[in-house]
Amino acid sequence: MRTDAKRHHDPEVRGFASDNYAGAHPEVLAALAVANGGHQSAYGDDEYTEHLQQLMRRHFGGRAQTFPVFNGTGANVVALQSVTDRWGAVIAAQSAHINVDECGAPERIGGLKLLTVPTPDGKLTPELVDREAFGWDDEHRAMPQVVSITQNTELGTVYTPDEIRALCEHAHERGMVVHLDGARIANAAASLDVPMRTFTNAVGVDILSFGGTKNGAVFGEAVVVLNPDAVRGMKHLRKLSMQLASKMRFVSVQLEALLAGDLWLRNARHANTMAALLAEGVRKLPGVEILYPVQANAVFARLPHDVATRLQKRFRFYFWDEAAGVVRWMCSFDTAESDVEEFLAALREELGAG
Repeated sequence: MRTDAKRHHDPEVRGFASDNYAGAHPEVLAALAVANGGHQSAYGDDEYTEHLQQLMRRHFGGRAQTFPVFNGTGANVVALQSVTDRWGAVIAAQSAHINVDECGAPERIGGLKLLTVPTPDGKLTPELVDREAFGWDDEHRAMPQVVSITQNTELGTVYTPDEIRALCEHAHERGMVVHLDGARIANAAASLDVPMRTFTNAVGVDILSFGGTKNGAVFGEAVVVLNPDAVRGMKHLRKLSMQLASKMRFVSVQLEALLAGDLWLRNARHANTMAALLAEGVRKLPGVEILYPVQANAVFARLPHDVATRLQKRFRFYFWDEAAGVVRWMCSFDTAESDVEEFLAALREELGAG
């Protein structure tokens, strides 16, 4: 097959900036080729999307309803719209992706209010939720209707199933529903060594943003409705929010490639293992402090600013809090042990130069 496309990057270049920097897993690319050819109905009325419905029910229970979307922000906005009224509010950690990294989309596009709470480790607790869970009858205040958590969190920490169960029971007692941002849900399941249902529908989560891109897909996530009784208008909200793919089979088949076997788990376990290896090496170096438990595929550290800026010229990664010298290093499904070793060697050199 002829193509005029040319490679414009060096495939040997690796970094630790984001698991979004990684390419697609070869098995996912192969699945896209399988889904290609011939005609299939558009907008989700295709064989691949129907098969994905059955596959997701294997993972998340018989009531699960799956709505593929383009990206994680879209998944979060659509999901949160479906469980809030126009006067509704969402309680979330201050560090939550919906608050920090979505350009105000939940508020500007979704039309809802975020009520954020500072947390020491990115995780909400019932006590932290109660800082904002009040005023349901006060017409002057946005009504708390949703508790949104991230698994694993933006700080790389992981909720236990019991912690999520306690949050769900607490929220439900107060008439609120629970949304889980699962952009890295596979990494959390690999860390806990349990099926994904163990900390979602089995403990009371009502709606889930399911991530595929960070786990080896080209693009594509899904909103998974776990409790249909708590959700309204998903079919229309997805279209209204510009998240309805016409050629949806190419989103659905990528998620199928991840979930039909154990590719999702293999990818996540490998990324987590590489992060643990990186953290082990970093802990041996003077002048570097790891800030949070390394429970998934992220390592947060504090190091001298000049060391970090020099190191960034050799490997891509981000400052998390530049003023405090805090950086984030992410591992992905294709991070190799040699990548970690080269990075640690470069870090040692820069620390010595500093």
